[in-house]
Amino acid sequence: MPFSRHSIGKEEINEVVDSLKSDWITTGPKTKEFEKNFKNFIGCNHAIAVNSCTAALQVALAAAGIKEGDEVITSPLTFVATVEVIIHLKATPIFVDIEKNTFNIDINKIEEKISKKTKAIIPVHYGGHPCDMDRIMQIASDNDLIVIEDAAHAIGSKYKQNLVGNIGDVTCFSFYATKNLATAEGGMITTNNTELAEKMRILSLHGISKDAWKRYSSEGSWYYEIQDLGYKANMSDIEASIGIHQLKKFDLMQKRRKEIAMAYTKSFKDIKEIKTPNVESYAEHAWHLYPILINTKLLNISRNEFIEALKTENIGTSVHFIPIHLHPYYLNNYGFKRGDFPVTESVYDMEISLPIYPRMSDEDVRYVINVIQKITHLHRK
Repeated sequence: MPFSRHSIGKEEINEVVDSLKSDWITTGPKTKEFEKNFKNFIGCNHAIAVNSCTAALQVALAAAGIKEGDEVITSPLTFVATVEVIIHLKATPIFVDIEKNTFNIDINKIEEKISKKTKAIIPVHYGGHPCDMDRIMQIASDNDLIVIEDAAHAIGSKYKQNLVGNIGDVTCFSFYATKNLATAEGGMITTNNTELAEKMRILSLHGISKDAWKRYSSEGSWYYEIQDLGYKANMSDIEASIGIHQLKKFDLMQKRRKEIAMAYTKSFKDIKEIKTPNVESYAEHAWHLYPILINTKLLNISRNEFIEALKTENIGTSVHFIPIHLHPYYLNNYGFKRGDFPVTESVYDMEISLPIYPRMSDEDVRYVINVIQKITHLHRK
């Protein structure tokens, strides 16, 4: 059983074939349709389709004017993309440790990391659990900072009944193959700020003037102007063809993810060796991940050995994440060391992400539960 498996059906396949037979395979009318549908889904003013969440974050930071010498606050418990885009703009990532309950950035520690160089906060909605955005937005307002949400895990997440994507200044989504909505590769930027939206749209395609994608159509013109130093970040119609139908079935896929998460929680809640995910009262979890923490003090095997035991039983898992500050590049270039962010490191040492995807059958879910219960029982001290 793999850790993740996409939910691509005949509708997506037929739409992709239709694109391949059409005159548009790169950015075209289906990309625009996907943007419109996603904008309506989120309820925001602007949605810009791009080729990855990494591109979304970089375009957003660039549009916000992040430059050399600036500082951007974020979490060390994230995929490296969140941080490397800051560095590519020659700014400096400033890490804040995480909360024990949600694995999101510890809001109580943000203000102590703000300096005269701080220009932005990138909260990461870990696993699909939204950060406490009211408090983050207040801190940002008090300190004249922009908030760019890393919502790679959080399509479908709600904060106080509001969908993530309609809260911060800018929100960046991922449609990578393992995500809740998958287009193989791809991402989306959402915002209610028209000025930022126009700038991000230009930056996402080499800095070319508005509606550059139409230049090869009967509506377009050969003439274009480079208005800024931009990026090659646009989404293709082939990817958008998948996204159009993934969005139509999104609510049904989310319902299944929640069912699996609830089954896991019910089955593991009384096992003292396992800590199941916490969901705060303000949050509706997207369940991109189902992370459990293994209390190895109560077991005679390590977290890594627990993973190997699951692998022996043909269950794929992952770990989210190796903390950014413990990777060789960041240790060597930024002087980080183990002990700098103790809560993040503690979570990393104990965390295992279990399979959770809509194509899992009830039998699959029961199998995962039974194997984990068996391993825990066999290795209990």
